[in-house]
Amino acid sequence: MEVHEATEMYMKTILVLKKRLGTVRSIDVANEMGYSKPTISIAMKKFRQEGLITVDESNCIHLTEAGQTIAERIYERHQVLSYILESMGVSEKHALDDACKIEHDISDETFAALKKEYDRLKKEETQK
Repeated sequence: MEVHEATEMYMKTILVLKKRLGTVRSIDVANEMGYSKPTISIAMKKFRQEGLITVDESNCIHLTEAGQTIAERIYERHQVLSYILESMGVSEKHALDDACKIEHDISDETFAALKKEYDRLKKEETQK
């Protein structure tokens, strides 16, 4: 399945909200992303049909294994990129905004190299 940037953003948002709130409903996604509830409802229906999420009887959204894989991949990229940008002196706001833009387009090869640098920086940080 080809995964588009919008799908990646929704999956990452659901993952982040799950970490923050414990449970996720469509209204939470709408508030977080700044979209209308009808827009979110249409997207959630599409993601259910694609097997990326399930919705339980309490209307809580859950990522399937496929949805979780997409979410974790993009979330890791976001974390690594924003950390590296901040370590280079970029303000937190710009690092977070720019990481969000870069995370979808960066090649696997480039990300792997940046991940090595991230691991090196984190190791240095813990040794201080």
